[in-house]
Amino acid sequence: MAVTSPDTPMIIPAKAQAGLLQFYKANANLQLQHWNIKQQMREIDLLYMREHDWTLANQRAKIANRYGDSSKLQNITVPVVMPQVENGVTYLASVFLTGNPLFGVVSSPEYEDAALQMESLIDQQATYGGWVRELMMFFRDGLKYNLAALEVTWNTEVTYAIESDVTYSPIEGKQKQVIWAGNCIRRHDPYNILFDTRVDPVDIPSKGEFAGYVELMGRVALKQFLARLPSRMNVTSAFESGVGGGGNSATYYIPQLNPDALLNRNLRATTNWLTWAGLESSDGTPRINYKGIYEVTTLYARIIPSDFGLRVPSDNTPQVFKLIIVNGSVLVYAERQTNAHQLLPMLFSQPLEDGLAYQTKSFGSNVAPIQSVTSGMLNSVIAARRRAISDRTVYDPSRINESDINSDNPSAKIPVRPAAYGKNVAEAVYAFPYRDDQSPQILQEIGAFNSWANIITGQNQAQQGQFVKGNKTLHEYADVMQHASGRSQMMAMLQETQIFTPLKMILKVNILQYQTATSVYSKAANKEVTIDPVALRQAVMDFQVSDGLIPTDKLINSDAFTVAMQAFSTSPMIASAYNVAPMFSYLLKTQGANVKPFEKSAAQVAFEQAMGQWQQQVNNLAANMKNMAPGDIQKSLAALPQPKPADFGYNPQAPSQPTNVVKPSILDQVLAVAGQTAGQSQGQGQQQPSQQQPPTQGNQNA
Repeated sequence: MAVTSPDTPMIIPAKAQAGLLQFYKANANLQLQHWNIKQQMREIDLLYMREHDWTLANQRAKIANRYGDSSKLQNITVPVVMPQVENGVTYLASVFLTGNPLFGVVSSPEYEDAALQMESLIDQQATYGGWVRELMMFFRDGLKYNLAALEVTWNTEVTYAIESDVTYSPIEGKQKQVIWAGNCIRRHDPYNILFDTRVDPVDIPSKGEFAGYVELMGRVALKQFLARLPSRMNVTSAFESGVGGGGNSATYYIPQLNPDALLNRNLRATTNWLTWAGLESSDGTPRINYKGIYEVTTLYARIIPSDFGLRVPSDNTPQVFKLIIVNGSVLVYAERQTNAHQLLPMLFSQPLEDGLAYQTKSFGSNVAPIQSVTSGMLNSVIAARRRAISDRTVYDPSRINESDINSDNPSAKIPVRPAAYGKNVAEAVYAFPYRDDQSPQILQEIGAFNSWANIITGQNQAQQGQFVKGNKTLHEYADVMQHASGRSQMMAMLQETQIFTPLKMILKVNILQYQTATSVYSKAANKEVTIDPVALRQAVMDFQVSDGLIPTDKLINSDAFTVAMQAFSTSPMIASAYNVAPMFSYLLKTQGANVKPFEKSAAQVAFEQAMGQWQQQVNNLAANMKNMAPGDIQKSLAALPQPKPADFGYNPQAPSQPTNVVKPSILDQVLAVAGQTAGQSQGQGQQQPSQQQPPTQGNQNA
């Protein structure tokens, strides 16, 4: 993780450090004072993973199956929570994460270039930072726990590029360090987040006093992490501190969920770094007493600096600070946030919000009882199968040994005791008759209960990819699906308001505040785009999310689309009143086809029109050549020069790139004016006012 460079890192006095650490410890335990939120989330995860059954019979059957005994039947947990959650994640992902680019930017025509710059920047940052992955996990957290956290920051990172090294023959690629800066989005583990529980989750960025998260780092990882910070404090004390130091109880939590995990890692395992690889000093020189693992807390706090004795501008006004604390006891970094949005850069989501804050049940919790009931019903059927296999028997222990009648060998012979000699053996054993009248009915009832889960979550079988019987036309099916997905659309609309509206605002504000001049490649425009930060700050633009949130039929009906296309092609009056080509591209885009990259440029259209007129005039001349004198023919041909592409600024090899028009960016113009002003100031002492030249055309344009 890289740290924001545009903000203001600080060296905090010892007394202020103690106050900030006390502030952190008090707030870290605030969310644990009333209920164990981590245990609540663990219960949901056990239901999600179907690992809630720890009964003795089930564990014995599981162990027997592991040893190859398939005759023992395990209990089955009917999957209800996981499919419902995943279907919700699929819907939200299809709404918000399938667009290209991820966030489109729209503006008026005069700011079209600036909108393309903003869109290209965000697309490049989304690809570099893997935003789709982070947002997908964020959606899953929200549907499982009805609580999810997302960090949005402007980071600078050292990355690498390849350049050609001409000193070698043949020319080789050479690694070159470059600085990457941009918006970063990170989803954080809900088990290890800290937040102000006194306000509703969605209000934490604007009204909460603190929000943060805890991470585990090894010795090397912590060294790399601290090296990236613009400044740091108490480094030695941080490396020598132990996990959970300072009496802090809000330590990193690792839930134990899957007993059959591919790898059960002990993340708290430690290494003696003084003896490993011979790092122990032989001459008695003191060395840092490194630990094997460290808990690193990043906390965003809205504080009044004067309360802690911090001398900063407007120290009596609430300000956002970023604090990094190692093992809950050592403050290594403090930074005054100067971003223009003035929010805690952690966004919190509740996909189901009804005004009850933390009491609202999550998407998964709502269907948990259905999973428990249907699992109990199905396991009664399995119990009936066990009963059919093992049977229930009454026997006389004076005639038959217990070990003989309970033998696992199905073909074993059972001897009788001497007391049974000469007597009817049937009198010593009685097998209860087996009847199973309930299993078929139970299996039907399980299907009914699962349909109730769909009613609870607002989903249906068609949304889950299942076949639904019934003869319906295409429009009838589309109408049914539009109404069936109404509740999912409401949830998506809530996500748009809770998360994506402030997220897009933070992304835009960060770019306008921190972005410098650079060049990025635009996949949408299929060309390199020069970023002009001055033009970005002057433009008026907004984001547009036009995926599944608004159905396509609401944007434009398919029948109306067909009629419109026919009207444009058959009515010259309508065609003359509109710019038909851009409108045609727009209408096709509403139907999912983006043909704008194939539109002809204005220069190409002008050239082709001129060529058409020239060809018509040449054809007319050819028709009249029989009645014309040779001299008149030569004069007429000379008066009809063939149009050339260069006359119209059109390059047939690159139709979208005018060859004779080079428009300087606003930043270039500002720098040019600044350079000319400086030159005039230097030469003004040597030049009389009467000798000054009038401004050139270039200066007037600038």
